[in-house]
Amino acid sequence: MYIEPKGGVASLDANIGRVRFSKSGRPLEYDGRKFRSLKGAGFKANYFDVKSGKQYWISRCRKDGNDGLYRTTIHFDADVRKEYWESVRDMPERRGQASFVSTGKHKPNGQEPKNWRDNK
Repeated sequence: MYIEPKGGVASLDANIGRVRFSKSGRPLEYDGRKFRSLKGAGFKANYFDVKSGKQYWISRCRKDGNDGLYRTTIHFDADVRKEYWESVRDMPERRGQASFVSTGKHKPNGQEPKNWRDNK
């Protein structure tokens, strides 16, 4: 899953890691933290950390790699890196890459990327 802290309008760093769902589907757990849904009440965020109250965007990974809204450096947890590059992005040649810079869903000129392979 894609996990991006929302400290303001845009984030500079995000992670891709394995999120654990509880039996009820809520809360989510990642990296020793528990997250609960904002149930639509967040601004560009959909979950919050139960202990700190910080807001996050947590979602499935996009095939084109443009998970964030804006330019973001995305780091991988070691246990998901190979799976991400091979299964999600279909780029096995990059499986050793520990991070990449995503241009985001909104490029500066407002255009969407034409081809997900263009975002390498």
